[in-house]
Amino acid sequence: MSSLKLIENDAWLKPYAPAIEARYNHFQRKEKELTRNGEIDLRDFASGHLYFGLHAAPSGWVFREWAPGAENIYLTGDFNDWQEREEYRLHRIENGVFEIHLPADALHHGDLYKLKIYRHACAVERIPAWARRVVQDGNTHVFSAQVWEPEQPYRFRIRSFRPDISPLLIYECHIGMATTDEKTGTYREFTENVLPRVKAGGYNCIQIMAIQEHPYYGSFGYHVSGFFAASSRFGTPDELKELIDTAHEMGIAVIMDMVHSHAVRNEAEGLGRFDGTEAQYFHTDSRRVHPAWDSLCFDYGKNEVLHFLLSNCRFWMEEYLFDGFRFDGVTSMLYYSHGLGEAFTHYDRYFDGQQDGDAICYLTLANRLIHRINKHAISIAEEMSGMPGLAAPIENGGYGFDYRMAMNIPDYWIKLIKERKDQDWQVSGIWRETTDRRADEKTVSYAESHDQALVGDKTIIFRLIDAQMYRHMGTGDPNMVVDRGMALHKMIRLVTASTLNGGYLNFMGNEFGHPEWIDFPREGNGWSYKYARRQWDLVDNPDLKYRFLGDFDKAMIHLIQGIKGFQSFEIHKVWDNDGDQVLAYRRGDLFFAFNFNPERSFADYGFLSPAGKYGIVLNTDSLRFGGFGLVDESVEHLTIRDALYENKGKEWLKLYLPARTALVLRREARDFTARS
Repeated sequence: MSSLKLIENDAWLKPYAPAIEARYNHFQRKEKELTRNGEIDLRDFASGHLYFGLHAAPSGWVFREWAPGAENIYLTGDFNDWQEREEYRLHRIENGVFEIHLPADALHHGDLYKLKIYRHACAVERIPAWARRVVQDGNTHVFSAQVWEPEQPYRFRIRSFRPDISPLLIYECHIGMATTDEKTGTYREFTENVLPRVKAGGYNCIQIMAIQEHPYYGSFGYHVSGFFAASSRFGTPDELKELIDTAHEMGIAVIMDMVHSHAVRNEAEGLGRFDGTEAQYFHTDSRRVHPAWDSLCFDYGKNEVLHFLLSNCRFWMEEYLFDGFRFDGVTSMLYYSHGLGEAFTHYDRYFDGQQDGDAICYLTLANRLIHRINKHAISIAEEMSGMPGLAAPIENGGYGFDYRMAMNIPDYWIKLIKERKDQDWQVSGIWRETTDRRADEKTVSYAESHDQALVGDKTIIFRLIDAQMYRHMGTGDPNMVVDRGMALHKMIRLVTASTLNGGYLNFMGNEFGHPEWIDFPREGNGWSYKYARRQWDLVDNPDLKYRFLGDFDKAMIHLIQGIKGFQSFEIHKVWDNDGDQVLAYRRGDLFFAFNFNPERSFADYGFLSPAGKYGIVLNTDSLRFGGFGLVDESVEHLTIRDALYENKGKEWLKLYLPARTALVLRREARDFTARS
C-alpha cells in the first residue's frame, strides 16, 4: 500500500500507484541532484540571475552568458558604435560560459547593447538571455537590451507582505489595455487609475498578464522573448516595482502570468538558436515546435534549462516582490501531445506513459522553490485535462500548486448560452459544473477570463445582449433583451463566485459587462487600439446601465470578502428542481436561492433550512443593480415549524422568487423555544 496521501485519499488512483510514486521519486532524485544531496538549498541552485547577465561590480562591470555552441562572442552597443572590438570580446571560461570584465566608464545607464555570436564563421546578433531590460526602437522596431542602473533605484516601502486571501479574489488585468485612451497604457497609469478601482471593488489580488518581454504585442504576452525583462512597452522596471509596492500598501497581492510552457520562435529577439544550435534550451526533434502555437518547447530534462527557469521564478519574486504566479499552458507541458485533440475521460489517460515526466518534475521543483522563497506565495495552474494531484501538496505525491483553474466552468457557460434556450437551462447541471472538483485540491472558479473576450469569441454579456448593447444601455431605455442579459450576467457570476473552492477570478472590465471583444493592433485592423483598451467611462457614466453591473459585482465581492474563511465553509445543497429551474444552497450563515426560470415567479417557495431569522443581503433584482425591485428587501423571513423535521433542526424558509432572480440571505440564529 502506498504511503502517499494522494493515493490514499482517492481509491480511483490506487491502480496507478506505481506511476504516481515514480513521478514523486523522479522529483526527489532531481532535487537531490540539483542540491548536491542537500549541501545547498534549491534556492541556491536557482541563482543564475545573480551570476549571468550584466552586473555592476565594485571594479566596474561584469557580463556573463551561457552559450556552449558559440565560438566567439562580442558585446556591441552604443558605447562602441555597435562594432566588434577586441576589448569587448568575451572570454570562454568553463562549461560553455563566456565572461567579460569592463571598467566603470565603459557602460552607462541607458546604453543599448546586444551580443554578436560567432559559430562556424557565421555571426548572429542576439539579445542576452538574462537581460533585465529590453526596449524597442520606435522607428526601426528593432529590440535591444538596455543597461538599467539608475543612480536612485526604486526602494520598496513594503519588503515583507502577507496577503489576506481567504478567499482569493483575483482581478485579472493587462497593463497596456487598462486605459480608456486608444494607446498602450503604462505601469504608472495603472497604479494611479486602476489599482484604486480594484481596491474599491473588493478584490485582494491582481493577476498581471504580459509582464515578460514579448516582441508581438498581440500575443497577449504568451510568446515570450525576454524572460527576465519586464515589458518596456508599459514603462520602466522602477515603475513596475512602484505598482507592486502600491498594491501591497492597499493589501492587494500581485501575481504574474508565468510563461514557461514555451518560448517565442523569433531568433533575433528570443532564445531560438541562441548559440547557433537548436539544442541549447529546446528539443531538437519533432517536439521542438509547438504544433498549435508556432513556438519553441523547452527541454525540461536538461539541468541548464531547469537552472534558467527556476532562476526566473526566484528573480521575479525577489527583484520585483511578486507574490506568486499563474503558470500558463500547464496542460501543454504535461503531455507529449500538449493535450491537443485529447478527451480526458478516464484516469488511464493521466498515466498511460504519454506524459512528460521531466516537465512534471520541473513544475514540482518550481512549486517547491516558490514556497521556499515565500511560504505565503500563490501558485496557480492553468490546466484543462484534470490531472490528479496538480494542486495537492508535494509531500502527498502532488505537484505543489496552491490552486488549479476551474476551466470547465467558463466552457460550460458558453455552451449553455449558445446551445440552450433559457427554458431548457437545468439547475442540476449548473450545480454540478460549479461544484465538480477534487476534494483535496483548491480551485479558482471563473465565469470568463481574457480567453472569452478575445476577437473571434464573445464575452458572456456580448453573447446575451449582442447588438442591443449599442442602442439600449441607457438607464431610461427599457429593453427586454438587455433586461434578460443583465439579469443572467449577475446570476451567472453570483453562482460561480459563491460556490468557489479557494478562489474566484474576473478579467478586468468583464465585471461591468464591457462591450465588444479584445483585438490588439495589427495589420488587419489598421494597427488600431480601438479594441485593445477598457472603456472605464462606460461604468463611470451614471446614465448608462453598465454601472448597475459594476455595482452588483462590487457588492457581491465585498459580501464574499467580508466573511473570513468563506472558502472553508462547506456548501450544502438545499434544493434543485429542473422543472422549476430553482436552485438553493447554504454556505455558513448564508443562504443562496436562484430562480433561473425566464417566465415563472414563485410565491412562498419553501426550502428546509436551519431554524432562524433570515434577512436579504444581496438581491440581483434590486433597483440599485438595474433590476425591477420586485422583492421587498426590508422583510425579515422567519422560518416556519414543521413537526416532521423538528428533530432535525430544520424549518421551512419561504421566499418570493421573481423570474430570473437570485437572493442571498443571512441567517441569524434564534431561540424559538418560547414561541407558540
